[in-house]
Amino acid sequence: MSRINSAKFRSKVMSAEQAAEFVSNGDRIGFAGFTGAGYPKAFPVALADRINAAKARGEEFRIVALTGASTAPELDGALAATDGISMRVPYQSDPIMRKKINAGISEYSDVHLSHSGPQVRNGFWGDLDVAVIEVTAITADGRAVPSSSVGNNNVYLEKAKKIILEVNSWQSADLEGMHDIYSVAQPPNALAIPITEAGQRIGSTTYPIDFDRVVAVIETDAEDRNTPFKPLDDDSLAIAGYFIDFLTNEVKQGRMPKNLLPLQSGVGNIANAVLAGLLSSPFEQLTSYTEVIQDGMVDLIDSGKLKVASATAFSLSPDAAVRMNNNAAEYRKRIVMRPQEVSNNPEVIRRLGVVSCNGMIEADIYGNVNSTHVMGSRMQNGIGGSGDFTRNAYISCFVTPSIAKNGDISCIVPMVSHHDHTEHDVSVIITEQGVADLRGLSPKQRAKVVIANVVHPDYRPLLQDYVDLAGKVANGQHTPHDLATAHSWHRRFLATKTMKPA
Repeated sequence: MSRINSAKFRSKVMSAEQAAEFVSNGDRIGFAGFTGAGYPKAFPVALADRINAAKARGEEFRIVALTGASTAPELDGALAATDGISMRVPYQSDPIMRKKINAGISEYSDVHLSHSGPQVRNGFWGDLDVAVIEVTAITADGRAVPSSSVGNNNVYLEKAKKIILEVNSWQSADLEGMHDIYSVAQPPNALAIPITEAGQRIGSTTYPIDFDRVVAVIETDAEDRNTPFKPLDDDSLAIAGYFIDFLTNEVKQGRMPKNLLPLQSGVGNIANAVLAGLLSSPFEQLTSYTEVIQDGMVDLIDSGKLKVASATAFSLSPDAAVRMNNNAAEYRKRIVMRPQEVSNNPEVIRRLGVVSCNGMIEADIYGNVNSTHVMGSRMQNGIGGSGDFTRNAYISCFVTPSIAKNGDISCIVPMVSHHDHTEHDVSVIITEQGVADLRGLSPKQRAKVVIANVVHPDYRPLLQDYVDLAGKVANGQHTPHDLATAHSWHRRFLATKTMKPA
């Protein structure tokens, strides 16, 4: 049964291949999609075929691809494989896309997620030619029901010259009512976002659609890319335990209420393990103001421990996605899905006192964090929303195993090879070794706490040797560094495949 309940919109139904004809070389396209949820499934594949056909004829055909965040093989993978993406914004995690970025074939601008929509709205990226948005249904009065992510969709629908809608009947019809679509006014007319509680609703449950700009409607029935989370290992469980111990002490010290403050969790296995750990914690009546809802958060809702969660997208395993689809009518009582310019908005994060918890690639002894680059130059995924939350959180936490590559990499180093989050913004670092609470400490005091509490035993003496050397040769004693050897661990790994000295 068709989800298109408007005769006007039904008149625009066509195949993905026909819709791809509306795209021209050089177009800037705003695609739906955030963490593999709610992205268009059919159109990007058809567009990739068109780009390949143009290349076979010797014609240039490249586009600028903007999204909410990461998507899936049918979008990032298919388009990246054609070498047809000239610029990618603001976040990605696809292995083919990553390869093209690191090879210099596709340019990439790694943008804070809360900034990306307003930048498009204000013309920083030029005119938006096409918006390609997945929706769950189109109502009789021509409004669109959002699907499993919102991301920047509201902005792209506002600004694009042409609109292409994919109506995906795989998405649960009961998602209708879960969303809260609110667009943020821009300077000089900006107003405060009126959210004072995590579950507060301030907007509409549907997208308004300008029919005159709709050039195509595609009907699909295709599931989101839902990747299983890895089984919890000892390191993940230890990190979760230390995080819960930290929160317990914050309550004991009177710095948080018994039900904590709204929680934010980044994407990935470690972050999901932390959420799973909360299931057996003493905390009740929890709230979340975050960007993605993962399996652990759904489990917390099911247990009754989490009373409300606000986000912009799902990032679920296949099993949890089925559970969400089957029970969306119940989950929408506890879940609010917002545009990312609201879910990740610094003003709201600061007002609510969010406690953030994000993953990282590496941190250094002074508390600087690299969450994007491997060995300084190679892009992994991007900063995503971690900067939005870290800079504005009540308490900002980063979690990681202390080592990687079977111990050949220490995730705590003398100096990070790329700075994403500075020492000024990082409150707490947690590994399977323990907790480094960096609040209220000078740089040298932070170094002592980091080495003593979160560094793997194999690397503690090496880091202490670096600190001792830096204290002797640095040109100042506030943040002592030996610039000649600050990145020697990274150089050693690139040369020998291990940070450990011979």
